[in-house]
Amino acid sequence: MPPRGRPRSFDRDDALTRIMEVFWAKGYEGAQLNDLTAAIGVAPPSFYAAFGSKEAAFLEAVELYIATVGSRPMLPLETAPTARDGIRGMLEGTIDVALSAKPGGCLLILGVVNCLPENQPARDCLLHARRKTVTLIQACLHRGVAAGDLPNDADIDRLAAYFHGIMQAISFQARDGATRAELEALIEPAMAALP
Repeated sequence: MPPRGRPRSFDRDDALTRIMEVFWAKGYEGAQLNDLTAAIGVAPPSFYAAFGSKEAAFLEAVELYIATVGSRPMLPLETAPTARDGIRGMLEGTIDVALSAKPGGCLLILGVVNCLPENQPARDCLLHARRKTVTLIQACLHRGVAAGDLPNDADIDRLAAYFHGIMQAISFQARDGATRAELEALIEPAMAALP
């Protein structure tokens, strides 16, 4: 059965990108319905017809972020010739993403910082995405051990948690206005953690 009502007067994919940018800038709880509707130039009924709810729009926006912006720092973890190169590439990519939009940072890290009980699904979505990031870091480090790039006794779980923490630090510092040079200065000390 075809949808009822007037046809949408906007490009949904473009609208979702703009919604993602609003959530990235303001976070889930900071983004109000009027922010979202203003970003895509529609009235609330059209927003609800297109996305269902603020929560549903957020979940879609997170999927888009992961598939586009958020995938860039993860790529070196799978494609770099060594684990060290993969980790370095991930940190460099994290800086690129953190500085690519105002006010800075990463949607997956800053999208839900304070969480009201009714917003738990949004928090859970980001928590799941962050856990997947840790798993990707672990896989890169395991490949490094298998290839002899890292010693057999490397504490993969601890290192993955550490490098994920560095990614979070980059995101928060970018949001606080850190420069590229200041963020890049974090890479060498972080790399020293690899045995």
